[in-house]
Amino acid sequence: MADRRMFSKKIIDTDSFLDMPATARLLYFDLAMRADDEGFIGSPKGVMRATGASNDDMNILIMRKFVIPFDSGVVVIRHWKIHNYIQNDRFKPTVYTEEKAQLSEKNGVVSKLDTDCIQIVSKVDTQDRLEIEIGKSKSKDNSLPHPEVRGEEKPKKTRAFIPPTLEQIEGYVKEANLNIDPVQFYTYFTTPNDAGQTWIDSLGKPVRNWKQKMQTWNKMGWGTPKAQPTDRYANLKKLMEETPDD
Repeated sequence: MADRRMFSKKIIDTDSFLDMPATARLLYFDLAMRADDEGFIGSPKGVMRATGASNDDMNILIMRKFVIPFDSGVVVIRHWKIHNYIQNDRFKPTVYTEEKAQLSEKNGVVSKLDTDCIQIVSKVDTQDRLEIEIGKSKSKDNSLPHPEVRGEEKPKKTRAFIPPTLEQIEGYVKEANLNIDPVQFYTYFTTPNDAGQTWIDSLGKPVRNWKQKMQTWNKMGWGTPKAQPTDRYANLKKLMEETPDD
């Protein structure tokens, strides 16, 4: 791996770079000096601790798109190939192949394929973030680094409920060997209540898992000629505690 690193004035003389606080610019230089031959830094938090940089400095570099973070905690210098050209006899490929596979390159500038995850998450509000950018942060102790630099997973999105068709219900009755009239089950949940809502249970809560509801009906004996769903309220609270709706 080459020991020398270079910096292009095409990048570091831009207003976007020079408008950052000096501490953020110094962190950029420190990260680049410790990057591998393809611009990846495996321990950015260690660099921050060693150089005295703050979490705000890293957030600014990410927001200004001078570095790109990954879920693993690795970051990459976005304009690395504009700064450095390393001869083949000195070049050592990066070990961060999974992170590299998430990038695309155009004219020496890399971009993350999933650009939606390049977002700043901080406890400071918008005004404080603007003050950080111009070097007037009131407090640098209450902010957090980008979640991907911290190695955290992004919050999972809740899946939206998709109502099944009658054919799907009939298919699941056969698949799970349920003793339920599929037409009765379908009619019950697709008939609007007083508020005009469908797929609402007897407690007034939206159904999130229709297959779980079918298992509940089967367990309680609802949806059969001898036991109609209108008789189920007395045992419903106890059943809901035993089999929560996923």
